[in-house]
Amino acid sequence: MLRETGKLFALGLDIIRGIFQRPFQMREFIQQAWFIASVTILPTALVAIPFGAVISLQFGSLARQLGAQSYTGAGSVLATVQQASPLVTALLVAGAGGSAICADIGARTIREEIDAMEVLGVSAVQRLIVPRVLASMLVALLLNGMVSVIGVLGGYFFNVVLQGGTPGAYLASFSALAQLPDLWVGELKALIFGFIAAVVAAYRGLHPSGGPKGVGDAVNQSVVITFLMLFVVNFVITLVYLQIVPGKLS
Repeated sequence: MLRETGKLFALGLDIIRGIFQRPFQMREFIQQAWFIASVTILPTALVAIPFGAVISLQFGSLARQLGAQSYTGAGSVLATVQQASPLVTALLVAGAGGSAICADIGARTIREEIDAMEVLGVSAVQRLIVPRVLASMLVALLLNGMVSVIGVLGGYFFNVVLQGGTPGAYLASFSALAQLPDLWVGELKALIFGFIAAVVAAYRGLHPSGGPKGVGDAVNQSVVITFLMLFVVNFVITLVYLQIVPGKLS
């Protein structure tokens, strides 16, 4: 277990170093970014709507019971932008884009293409993995913004239409608790989550257990491992952020 973890972190460091090495595989990066975006945009948008609705309805109901309806908008936006959007984005990028990356690298590994590249002196990390990791990070960053917008609009609609909230109060409460760093930390989470999803997928693709079945097992393992890591990393980032950036009411 410790050995596998060490290899995963070593691959992550190799990828970070490879980002600054030349030549950069721009064509591969564009192709991978387009592919990951094409398989994640629609599912992410569809998932963002119920996420925003559930958060808005739950928080609106709780705020009404406590007599704090004026903070419904701020609370819903904070929950959506800080927590829901990065996690939804990461889960879709890991489930759709990460599984595709793992399957592609795994297929190349069992066909011994990776070994052939190393024999020829071509770095597989720089040639294949770095563009995919950067593409995953870029798509996660952009999708997070889209999910935030859709989630906030969905929360506004459900709070105002279904719960009888006041549009002016919902919008005015944004400045009461929400602040610009809340958006930045959401984008930072998405960037880190996209990196983790791609690194784990690439690592499992480079180390399949053998044969086509091994590639399938590696894809499943990469998704599960990524999900577990995302929740842990999300907890750590949130804890550090809340210690560094105090709330407006504190």
